[in-house]
Amino acid sequence: MCGGGRFSTMASASYFRILLRENRRTFFLALPIAAGLVGQMLIGIADTIMVGRVGVTPLAACAFANTILVVPMVFGFGLLSAVSVSASHAHGARRSHLAGDSLRGGVLLALGMGLLVGGGAHAGLPFLPLLGQPHEVNETVGVFFLLCAWSLLPLFVSGAAKNFCEALGRPWVPFWIMMAGVLLNVFLNWILIYGNLGAPAMGINGAGVATLLSRVAVMCGMLVYPAFERSLSAAWPSDWLAPGLFEEAWNLLKMGIHTGGLNLCEVTGFSFGSLMMGWLGVVPLAAHQIALSVAGTTFMVPLGLAQAVSVRVGHARGANRAKRIPPIVHGSLVLTAGVMAVFAAGYLLLGNAIAAGFTPDIAVRALTVQLLVLAGVFQIFDGIQVVSSGALRGFADTKVPFVVGIVSYWFVALPVSWVTAFHFGFGAPGIWVGFVVGLGVAAVWMSTRLLRKCKRLNVSPSAYPAG
Repeated sequence: MCGGGRFSTMASASYFRILLRENRRTFFLALPIAAGLVGQMLIGIADTIMVGRVGVTPLAACAFANTILVVPMVFGFGLLSAVSVSASHAHGARRSHLAGDSLRGGVLLALGMGLLVGGGAHAGLPFLPLLGQPHEVNETVGVFFLLCAWSLLPLFVSGAAKNFCEALGRPWVPFWIMMAGVLLNVFLNWILIYGNLGAPAMGINGAGVATLLSRVAVMCGMLVYPAFERSLSAAWPSDWLAPGLFEEAWNLLKMGIHTGGLNLCEVTGFSFGSLMMGWLGVVPLAAHQIALSVAGTTFMVPLGLAQAVSVRVGHARGANRAKRIPPIVHGSLVLTAGVMAVFAAGYLLLGNAIAAGFTPDIAVRALTVQLLVLAGVFQIFDGIQVVSSGALRGFADTKVPFVVGIVSYWFVALPVSWVTAFHFGFGAPGIWVGFVVGLGVAAVWMSTRLLRKCKRLNVSPSAYPAG
């Protein structure tokens, strides 16, 4: 008995060391990914801040366009996550040419989505007034909306190339390309919005041109880098139009459609929550937007971890090294819960200071503090569910997470939000209670499914030798 207990203790200590080692690898892969995602947010924030100096109407038009375009954007990013899964699996199996096929198919998907969004924006432009915005906003938004819609095409292509590089273990250069794009966007905004360096002052339309040009520049960088990076050259396609292109794109579409749908469920769920918040008045809507902006920024950390875990699980599956998957998964869940708990504590302790950084309005600040407390709770659940979803994506398991998203956001979160806010009279905090409950359901459901998958791998304890 004593010997068995001693062996068990030593095996546990050994597994703990493996967890720490795998967590370090996951963290260092996730770091540039998460930072790059924050960079994407910074472009929108820069546009908002710099357009805001032009006037209230351009600022409202900018927010209106971004609210519409975020829906196809997050769906496209989810769809293109299939490039990471496919390329990482091929890389783990040491079949580099298949990773290159994933990039070819991903770029074709990106071009197709970009054309659909751009063409759809032109077709839908006359119908924007039906969304109930003020006349002056509808008069201002047109050109900016079209420019930003077409900028999604290079953004999607950049995303496919970025996912390819990350799947092959080269995330840092794409990160720096993204950061250069942020700086270029700010510089072009300064020239084109305000008319500096002899350029005409274009106002909000200048921000649209800057966004389009900076995203085209990033796309060029993302495609040029892997073409000349020696460690990626074996996977770089030698013939972009070789047979199998459409078949690969179709396979990626089938794999990524559910992840895109999951992203769509979440973004539309939160968007409808924003609509309900508007029913309560200007102060609740303002507090909601502040709290959601803060939560959205910190959410980039678990989102980056999710992409890293997806890649690492894909590598392990491709290399037929099942014993690496449980410590990758277990460690990532513990790491995510710990990081998000730190953010939650920051919201609780620094809520008033955070709110004061956004607005001097006392009523808005007070309500923001309340919402940030709830945001801290749902951020823990949100982190666990998105990392679990990423790991399941590494298993090529995307259908059930999509169903989980539909149920959690539309059949749990929104009804609970409506009942607690309007029936029980809790107002704005009641809407966020629905977010907490819905994300809690998603976190439990997805993490349970993930842990069961790990258990079914039947990895023997002897695979993690003691000592």
